[in-house]
Amino acid sequence: MATASLSPPRASWFRAKNLLFACLALMAVYVIRHNEHFLVDRSDPFWRHIETFKWWLLAHGLAAACALILAPLQFSDRLRLRLTKMHRIVGRIYITGVFILAPLGAYIEYMEERIGGTRSETIATGVFAILLMSTTSIALFFILNRKIQQHRQWMTRSYAVALVFFEVRAIDGIFRLDDNVAASDTAFWICLVLAIPLADLILQLQESRRTRNLAAN
Repeated sequence: MATASLSPPRASWFRAKNLLFACLALMAVYVIRHNEHFLVDRSDPFWRHIETFKWWLLAHGLAAACALILAPLQFSDRLRLRLTKMHRIVGRIYITGVFILAPLGAYIEYMEERIGGTRSETIATGVFAILLMSTTSIALFFILNRKIQQHRQWMTRSYAVALVFFEVRAIDGIFRLDDNVAASDTAFWICLVLAIPLADLILQLQESRRTRNLAAN
């Protein structure tokens, strides 16, 4: 009877987590199609726009791709338990990617300001870089000290901040804000401010579910 009572909450959480990552995957596909189309079109005028920093952008993009695509694997309990070595390797790739993409992103935005970018977006990108590196550093500190629960919490916050990269581009594309600089900057700041509170909300929901399951036992 106890096993039966625990199955529905677990199944419900499993479905919720998979639905969340499915939505994130769709968002990523949309952003790649909408924002990164120039990668397969040499005639795209965006190439002229990024000519002065295209190699920095390449390094930034590769690091971001590795971090954002591989990070969801870290939230798989099955993978973490069965393939511990792979979990550690992916974690190292994510951390390395973060410490490449974050400062390069801030530098690229600074370069873009010289050719028409806004100061607000440069500052927001700098804040994004600091938040991302800070949350990731704290997560790294906890895992090095064998504090698994705190490590998972801070990795959740780190990934929530990293997702701002996709969220802002998705919002700009869906609501046609690409040419509306003020609205795009506002969306950036809103996503940035909400990233960690939303991560904490997810963590609280997880803890609440865990407490209910323990009480049911």
